[in-house]
Amino acid sequence: MTQSSGMTQSSGMTQSSGMPQSTSDTLHAAIIMDGNGRWAAARGLPRVAGHRSGAEALRRTVEAAPDLGISMLTVYAFSSDNWRRPQPEVSALMRMFHTYLRREQAKCMENGVRVSVIGRRDRLPRLLIPVIDECESATTQGEKLHLRLAIDYSSRDAILAAALRLNGDATRERLSQSLGGPDVDVLIRTGGEQRLSDFLLWECAYAELVFTPVMWPDFGAADLAAAMGEFRSRERRFGALPRAALA
Repeated sequence: MTQSSGMTQSSGMTQSSGMPQSTSDTLHAAIIMDGNGRWAAARGLPRVAGHRSGAEALRRTVEAAPDLGISMLTVYAFSSDNWRRPQPEVSALMRMFHTYLRREQAKCMENGVRVSVIGRRDRLPRLLIPVIDECESATTQGEKLHLRLAIDYSSRDAILAAALRLNGDATRERLSQSLGGPDVDVLIRTGGEQRLSDFLLWECAYAELVFTPVMWPDFGAADLAAAMGEFRSRERRFGALPRAALA
């Protein structure tokens, strides 16, 4: 499992005690962008049309995220299990990643968005790799939002690779550092399903989970704001007692 060098920032979150802590202005949100295929099928369109509309939903979400207090956004673009899908769909997705990174690079630079890609790279199309490298390098100074695209990503594989790198010298803190990303504060899944699907399993240990029936292509700024409102309405206790019980 090869990981981008852009995965090492902590985004202001500390893990020194193995317990996630974050401030209101350094939130890590993760999104499982689900429902593209079903959205397309309901409209009599090919699945790839749903993926194209999903790319526009990602643009809207990236634009809205900083104003909602999100400093890091990790999105599940293509899981390692998605290689099992029909080859024409996989090929179309890889072309879309190429196009998205090329098209959005200048806008990300202008808007202070840093882009990183996490996941394996040895199975990606050869022509996609330099596009990823160029986008990561060009946006490395972005400080408004860190956008991480999970492509050919499996959390189980990432955890296994991190443990092997530690060579028997693993602690919670070292494993978190080896994985390279901060703990997730809120995980949002669109499309109505309620499961994690091998996405950021370690990092989501204390994440608040928000599930919405909205299909990903229909997801927009208002939906993200609603999800963040739900997140902020909850009391995060990290295993401790509620504040009311301590009064």
